[in-house]
Amino acid sequence: MPTVAALFSAGKDSTLAALVLEPFYVVTLCSCTFGLDGGPSVAGTAHEAGERAGFPVATVELDASVAREAVDRMVADGYPREGIQLVHEHALETVAGREEVGGRAFDAVADGTRRDDRAPAIERPFAQSLEDRHGVDYLRPLAGYGRGAIDELARRLLEVETGPSERLPTGDYETELRALMADEYGEGTVSDVFPEHVQSRVRGRRE
Repeated sequence: MPTVAALFSAGKDSTLAALVLEPFYVVTLCSCTFGLDGGPSVAGTAHEAGERAGFPVATVELDASVAREAVDRMVADGYPREGIQLVHEHALETVAGREEVGGRAFDAVADGTRRDDRAPAIERPFAQSLEDRHGVDYLRPLAGYGRGAIDELARRLLEVETGPSERLPTGDYETELRALMADEYGEGTVSDVFPEHVQSRVRGRRE
């Protein structure tokens, strides 16, 4: 069976993406981290959630300079979209450029981006370039699903905890980017740049 390295945030979208891929691929989840967060460990949160969902999880180290570039861009823009896009593309490039993840070679890389996502959202030229340069397939299994359908699938298949993004520890890029922004620009800037929104963290599969 072919193998896939799937970016994993510990949330419902990336977990559902893994479940969609599971019948067709051997799935390894990738916790992508800059190693910068001062709070709960992004990698630790991702490993716990992934293992509860029944998947192996590998930690992939990202370039910390990209996090700083993303934070500077977010502060300059006054919103997070372009910075998150930068980090997501860097994560895909980093994973796709590896020979193996979690001790296993892989045939494809994947993420949990949805049909309605504005950022991150991978455009066709980037996807084709990624595939051509690295010799892997890029998979986006939730590209045809909107928020309502994903929420319904998550309700049926997963045990999910939700809460404000500033208080719920996740394995998402945002955790580390918030911490870095707070250190360099102050908590007030974090509140100005990131709109209030709810994050999810998977606690396991429903029986």
